[in-house]
Amino acid sequence: MSISTPPATTARGGYGAVTEVPGLPDGFTDVFSDTYATVDGVRLHAVVGGEGPPLLLISGWPQFWYQWRLMMPALAEDFTVVAVDPRGCGLSDKPASGYDSATIARELHGFMAELGHERFAVVGHDIGMWTGYAMAADTPGPIERLAVIDARIPGIFPSPPLVGDRWTADFLWHFAFNRVRDVNERLVEGREDIYFGHQFASKSLTPDAIPAEAVAVYVRAVREPGALRATFENYRDIDLTMEQSKRRMAEKLSIPVLGIGGAASTGTGAEAQMREVADDVTGAVIADAAHFVPEEAPEALLAALAPFLAPYRASA
Repeated sequence: MSISTPPATTARGGYGAVTEVPGLPDGFTDVFSDTYATVDGVRLHAVVGGEGPPLLLISGWPQFWYQWRLMMPALAEDFTVVAVDPRGCGLSDKPASGYDSATIARELHGFMAELGHERFAVVGHDIGMWTGYAMAADTPGPIERLAVIDARIPGIFPSPPLVGDRWTADFLWHFAFNRVRDVNERLVEGREDIYFGHQFASKSLTPDAIPAEAVAVYVRAVREPGALRATFENYRDIDLTMEQSKRRMAEKLSIPVLGIGGAASTGTGAEAQMREVADDVTGAVIADAAHFVPEEAPEALLAALAPFLAPYRASA
């Protein structure tokens, strides 16, 4: 895959303003705009638009709000969509520490409160699934419904063996690599297109399922000052996240939860994990998709989310 990165940005704190990124659906900027709020000294960014009850979208690794772009216009017909950049990615601040699930969950609760949303639903993909679960478990009151997509939550999902089957090794090797201190940054810096390009090519149904133009956007974002370090910090803090997840399992979630997986990725895995930690769980498997479901199969994902979110919309 040939990756040509977009030019440098003049935006504060990173790359990824709604007016900067290519490949948005027609009319996107007529509906959505950039929004900022500061929580406990950390400035967070989101792209917000639409009408209806609030719906928080939490991105995964190595992405930011842009991963939801193909779904956001349809969702905005029924919801006020808040596609957030958690700390460390996109246009949000990139502190030196604090990338455990409890810290990020607390910040996103604070962010939604700053935007005036007392009650909301959550959809989280990849490490956004870690955060969505943490938000619902740590501060359950504001969250009406939780949908999680194609990830394995540290502390809930058993850690695979160091040397296991080939598929698992290829799918999860980045966990160990990303957790290393310093040397991984030195190996990847200047080669972000190779490392992150490989992630998209190898974890999608086909190597070109995520277009080169979109991969270039993600590579450009992670080349911003502090972004490469920050993206690894999510994994370096996994020890804390695992401890937090294990404590959360003492009390199951009572809200409705939907676990979604790509058929060529974790499949029913998200549903199975959430059945360990929640009482009211349904599941969906998205055909013709691997890990990057929101971009590989946006229409199918919208179809899976619609009946799950309908009661929330109707009751708002």
